[in-house]
Amino acid sequence: MQVIPAAAKRTGFRQEDLTTPAVSRYLDGVVEPSEVVAQTASADPEVGLRGVASLRALLEAVEELQVRRARELGWSWRQIADLLGVSKQAVHQKYGKGEPRARRRFG
Repeated sequence: MQVIPAAAKRTGFRQEDLTTPAVSRYLDGVVEPSEVVAQTASADPEVGLRGVASLRALLEAVEELQVRRARELGWSWRQIADLLGVSKQAVHQKYGKGEPRARRRFG
């Protein structure tokens, strides 16, 4: 007797659909950090600028993660701002609303 996962019952997928390797749009768009850095040194401005945009998006995501961690640990906006080299108002305005900001796509 074949056991069908609850998720498959709800969505109407068959087991073959759930286990067949599929192309992941998310993973296909992921670029290794070393590749992004290499792109920034490209002689082709289109490739170089794409690398710069990817690095910027990555930096923003990491900054948000660290600011959220600091706040969860009880850090003040002033402590965070001092380490980031910005004003307390700037960091609070950017991250203080309590909802995740829209993130740029990497790659």
